Amino acid sequence: MSVLFIEYPKCSTCQKAKKWLQEHQISFNDRHIVEENPTAEELKFWLKISGKPLKSFFNTSGLLYKSMDLKNRLPQLSEDEQIQLLASNGMLVKRPLIIGENFVLIGFKESEWQTHLFK
Repeated sequence: MSVLFIEYPKCSTCQKAKKWLQEHQISFNDRHIVEENPTAEELKFWLKISGKPLKSFFNTSGLLYKSMDLKNRLPQLSEDEQIQLLASNGMLVKRPLIIGENFVLIGFKESEWQTHLFK
């Protein structure tokens, strides 16, 4: 199985997750979230197959999220507006992301990764 690993290389959680993938010999294609930002179409698809709420795709601990006051602004935005916002800047997207054939993992939760990557 090969998965898409979307990361911000300077992120310590992303570094830990990448090391975990390598240690477990999981084949992956690497993608820098800022250099190649997720598109609105990708985000809509990932949202659908993830089964997670759209809010879980936002990097709520990020400086950009906080400086844009998204905690207060997001509830007033439609789903399409939120997706467009995420697609506008990779730093707004929670990372790392693992995209498999029929699953999306948001953030690094080792037990969740173990479950989906060793089926």
